[in-house]
Amino acid sequence: MNYTTAVKGTDLVKEYKNFRLDIPEFEIPQGFATALIGENGAGKTTLLNMLSGIRLDFKGDLTFFEKYSNDEKERNPEIKNRIGYTGTGKYFLPTWSIGDIEGISELIFGNFDKDKFKQICTELALFGDQDFDPKKKNSDLSDGTKMKLMLATVLARDTDLLILDEPASPLDPLMRDVLNSKISEYISSGEGSRTVFFSTHNVADMESITDYAIIMEHGNIVEKGFVDDLKEKYVLVKGDAGDTEAAKSILYSITVNPYGFEGICLAQDLDRLAGMNLTKETPTLYQISVAVMKKNTRMVI
Repeated sequence: MNYTTAVKGTDLVKEYKNFRLDIPEFEIPQGFATALIGENGAGKTTLLNMLSGIRLDFKGDLTFFEKYSNDEKERNPEIKNRIGYTGTGKYFLPTWSIGDIEGISELIFGNFDKDKFKQICTELALFGDQDFDPKKKNSDLSDGTKMKLMLATVLARDTDLLILDEPASPLDPLMRDVLNSKISEYISSGEGSRTVFFSTHNVADMESITDYAIIMEHGNIVEKGFVDDLKEKYVLVKGDAGDTEAAKSILYSITVNPYGFEGICLAQDLDRLAGMNLTKETPTLYQISVAVMKKNTRMVI
């Protein structure tokens, strides 16, 4: 598929004492929702922090909107205004009230719409059945409500790229569905120009909105591609117990039970399973992700 890129990275390296992120090539396709998937400690937040400008102490090149280098992005407020970010942990100071956050956002970002912010807060039931309360403190909010507040803040801006670090983690199932809808609305409203890049452990809940996936393990990208292409590359197979040993050496990943086996097979290897009594299915992104992570993990499984 031909596409333009919202972000492109080459030879990205960030080293810590016991960890090295090393990505020779990296792309986020423009106009789509891209999920960043991986184990804890795989390097997802480090990569997101590099893209958002939180971390600048790395080697390599980043290009935004096929035009601007990372240095140009950092020096030019107009380019930074085109990018929205939500993080984890203490994103806003605990002592800030909703009114403080609203005022600071308006002061920092020229594209922040106060009316839209209030509207999104209402749509997300940020205050339950109560009216918009500018005096309510950020510290009084639950983790899920804090994430709603972050999303309302960033969605109230006129941006072209959203970088979201684990936006679904603190949310309940209903709100995760709403988040999917908000991401879909955001991308659709841009008519091909708006892009969302988010990390997630909740792959199944976010699959419906994911167009492109990047899977990381111990600082490296181990798989990437449009979801439809990945579902053609990998096949879910189920077979009889008698074929388990023969299948083990062929399948990409396998789970064994008393009645047989289930696993992910590379489509190119299906012919090697000829003669076995198999059922074949299209895998979910969750199943593909787990298989790829199992193949590349350093854990003993």
